[in-house]
Amino acid sequence: MSTNQIGGEHFSAIAASSNPLGKIPALVLDDGLTLFDSQVITEYLDAISPVGHLIPDNPRERAVVKRWEAMADGILDAGVAIVLEKRRPETEQSPAWMERQRGKMERGLAQMSKELGTRSWCTAEALNLSDLAAGSLLFWLDFRFPEWLWRQQYPNLNALANKLGQRKSFKETLPNP
Repeated sequence: MSTNQIGGEHFSAIAASSNPLGKIPALVLDDGLTLFDSQVITEYLDAISPVGHLIPDNPRERAVVKRWEAMADGILDAGVAIVLEKRRPETEQSPAWMERQRGKMERGLAQMSKELGTRSWCTAEALNLSDLAAGSLLFWLDFRFPEWLWRQQYPNLNALANKLGQRKSFKETLPNP
C-alpha cells in the first residue's frame, strides 16, 4: 500500500479487497471513504490538486476531454474482452464476437487519429487527461496486442505515444511484458 498527500489530503492506494466490485484501482481517503473507478479517482485528485488541472473547467472543453477518456476506455474494454475470450477453452471461443470487438478497437483508434490530426496534444495546447487516457491505452495495446502494428498505421498516435513515453510518469508505470 502506498500513502501520498495531495492538497493537504492523505490517501492510500490499495488492493481490490477494498473495492466491493473486487477491482483496482481503489483509493482510501483519510476518513476511510474508498473511491474506486479510475474516472472517479482522477476527477477527485484533479479537483484537490494545488497545481495545474488535467480536466478543464469550461463545460465544452471538459466534455471534449471526457469524450477522449471515454473513447480510450471503450477501446480498452473491447481489448480486454478479446483477451478474456482468448483465455477460454478454444472450443468455447467465438471468433465472430472477437472480430466485433476488434472492429470497435479499430474504429476507435481511427477516430482518435482523425481527431488528433497534426496537433501535438489530443484536445488542448498542453497535456491534459485526454492525453493520459490515450497514452495509457496506446501503451496497453503495445503490451497486450504486440502483433497489431497500430504505430505504423497511425503515425500521429505513434508520435503522441513517443512523446508521452518520455514522461517519468509513463516510464515508471509501463507494464512489464
